[in-house]
Amino acid sequence: MKISQILDKIDENQLFVPAFQREYVWKRNHAKNLIDSLIRDYPTGTMLTWETNHPPELKGKRKYHEEQGAIKLILDGQQRITTLYMLVRGKFPPYYTEEEIKTDIRNLYVHAETLELQYYKKITMKNNPLWINLTDIFQKKIKARNVYKELQKTEDVSEEREDRIDENFTAIEKIPDRDFLEQTIPVKAKIKEAIDIFYVVNASGVNLTEAELALAQISGYWPEARDWFKEKLSALEKDGFVFKLDFIIYVILGCLYHTGSDMGKLHGEENKIKINEAWELLDSHTLDYVMNIMRANAYIDHTDEINSVYALIPIIVYTFDKGKQSLSQDEINRAKKWFYYSQIRSRYTSQIQTKLSKDLEIVQKSEQPFDELLRVIESEGRLEIISEEFVGASIRNALWGLMRWYFKSRDAVCLTTGVSIRRNMGKIYSLEWDHIFPYSRLKEIGYITENKVKYQLAQEITNRAVLTQKANRSKSNMAAKDYLVEVNEKFPDALELQSIPTRDENLWLRERYEDFLEERRKLLTSQLNKFLENITVSRKAQVEISLEEMIQKGESDELEFKSSLRWSYKEGRIDKALEQVIIKSVAAFSNADGGLLLVGIDDNGNSLGLEHDYSSLNGTKDEFEQHLRNLLCKFRGQSKNFARNFTLTPPIRTELHIVGACRPLLMKVC
Repeated sequence: MKISQILDKIDENQLFVPAFQREYVWKRNHAKNLIDSLIRDYPTGTMLTWETNHPPELKGKRKYHEEQGAIKLILDGQQRITTLYMLVRGKFPPYYTEEEIKTDIRNLYVHAETLELQYYKKITMKNNPLWINLTDIFQKKIKARNVYKELQKTEDVSEEREDRIDENFTAIEKIPDRDFLEQTIPVKAKIKEAIDIFYVVNASGVNLTEAELALAQISGYWPEARDWFKEKLSALEKDGFVFKLDFIIYVILGCLYHTGSDMGKLHGEENKIKINEAWELLDSHTLDYVMNIMRANAYIDHTDEINSVYALIPIIVYTFDKGKQSLSQDEINRAKKWFYYSQIRSRYTSQIQTKLSKDLEIVQKSEQPFDELLRVIESEGRLEIISEEFVGASIRNALWGLMRWYFKSRDAVCLTTGVSIRRNMGKIYSLEWDHIFPYSRLKEIGYITENKVKYQLAQEITNRAVLTQKANRSKSNMAAKDYLVEVNEKFPDALELQSIPTRDENLWLRERYEDFLEERRKLLTSQLNKFLENITVSRKAQVEISLEEMIQKGESDELEFKSSLRWSYKEGRIDKALEQVIIKSVAAFSNADGGLLLVGIDDNGNSLGLEHDYSSLNGTKDEFEQHLRNLLCKFRGQSKNFARNFTLTPPIRTELHIVGACRPLLMKVC
């Protein structure tokens, strides 16, 4: 189908976009690249359509009526088609509202001689007839002859230049005549089948996330879902909590299935009642309740302060599981403490789905989930903050967020106005972060961008204070000592409440800048660690490590891999001598500090399973385990190599786990 025909069909209400499609999300570079490809006559992809008498909910104000008969829907390619509609028509397509256009890609200009594409730049393009709005060319408001006639007013234009401009105009004017290869889903297809095809088409690309594809499926069997979700997101945004639709889908998946992966669980229509009921509770209670808890107890006034909003999901799911029951102060404190550590230790900045799945399983099964979740973070690194972490740390560092929450917990005030730094009324009292030692003054003594180390020190978060916008605008570049002395006189506690050293005012001198940083690092390190520790005393929770994680860590003094109990992979036969290798490993562990022995894993961590061992005994798991126990009992009676307190149950526990299609054996020796 030609591009011009596609656009005409949109205007004539013959071509629609289903409601389960996402909003327009292309950026200006995407639009430029598409037009550049069309001008050069490069391939630009295909369009997937579905002609149906039973369409799902449609985007836009148009509603389907049966008397219309079969209508055609765009299932794939709508981002490109929307881009072309806006550039050719110069307006938004009827299936989108202005709010759904995340980026307005109109007003794209082309250089008539070079075909360079740029968005309007006044200095470059004003009074230059060679720069033309593409839409004016498509709508024939400007033609090639208009350009070279305008040029001739100030310079001679050769025939060669005229020909080049003519050719370039022709290349642009031909774009609406280009064909989009159309692939069509049969009329007989049902909504579920159409969305499945939509999913398959998009699953191999990077344009749609798994959550967006899940939302498409949900919208297919629950057409109002997207609008309801967006309405809630809009309400939360007014209160400072900004989330995307993806976030809502992760929340629903977590609440229903306690996992952060396998979005396919939401695809089936059997979920409709469950999702509807879950959303009723989330919308009416859980989401608002959790956001209010975070604001009132964790001092989080808006999501701009959060390193990763996905850390809210375990708290939301935990609260959802309790229905409309309120959390106790102890539960709130434990959740808050874990949340803070999840931010400063970057729990959800990578591998989000894997980590969410692990954490939500703990939320579901543990009696003290946030204590156990905290131990998970601790098992992956250090909880305690050290002063070296502040060196060169910018405001993008998660410690800056923790500093602000800590200052708010102390009822800190803006250093200039004395106004609380909690959420304030009016734009001029919104919070900003300003240099204590003005950067313009530090530049004068060598803290410049060319010196990377010095520049990072100048921008370090220990040289920052939280001020209102009004104060930041009035402070200007006053010398640090003059400013801090003035603050100390007007608001005696203000400096202390923002952890600014006050015991030695000489530290406020510019020549003592790095001494000031060092002192404030120590002060913040001590205060922030105490702040976190005193939120609540976490109970020690045992953190279970998965079999996959054990294997990934590799062998150590406390972990050994053995390929089998009695099957020789090298010779392809039973070798009973291998049983002695297993026994010696168990004996060694029992006479030391214990350990874990994995049977069915080779030295490289590959899962081999126990199938060959089972076959060698003409049995199954039970026969295998009994044979192993008999071997160990027999050896214990014949040898002094086992510790005196050795017993089979405990300290040896045999557990069978599934890893892929293989079943290795885990033995714990205490």
